[in-house]
Amino acid sequence: MNDKLTKQDIKKMREELDRRRLELMPELLEEVKRTRAFGDLSENFEYKAAKQAQNKNRSRIRYLENMIKTAQLIDDRSGADEVGLYDKVELYLPADGETEILQVVSTVRCDPRRGLISLDSPMGRQLLGKKVGDRFTVQVNERISYEAEVRSITKGEDDGSAPLLQY
Repeated sequence: MNDKLTKQDIKKMREELDRRRLELMPELLEEVKRTRAFGDLSENFEYKAAKQAQNKNRSRIRYLENMIKTAQLIDDRSGADEVGLYDKVELYLPADGETEILQVVSTVRCDPRRGLISLDSPMGRQLLGKKVGDRFTVQVNERISYEAEVRSITKGEDDGSAPLLQY
């Protein structure tokens, strides 16, 4: 995997792991035991649902452990006048005549609907390191591209408010 993660990403993952192992796992185990007592397992929807929840929790634990183990630790090394991780950037899109506010974040915290774009996305790759006034082309795929211009940069930092992606 080797996802590029920040210290804050790993901290949030460890917190979720602790919560899942220490709080959620015992609750789910108890629910499986409780629903098993309902009788015939072939027609016991509550038991099946409890087992599914338990398996989903185990799967998420494995995913988080693997992400932490294989992570490539990154930090923001952008200059004071360059776009870096968690900076708020006002972009002008000439084709639409619109402006957007975006933040470039790690892959496990992106949410394009909230303006949080991955550093590995076409826009994120292009945006990092740009300065106010820079115009650039975002190549989405072989046929689709668009122009953008950096209008302003407000330096920011990872305050932990962007949640981890769920699957």
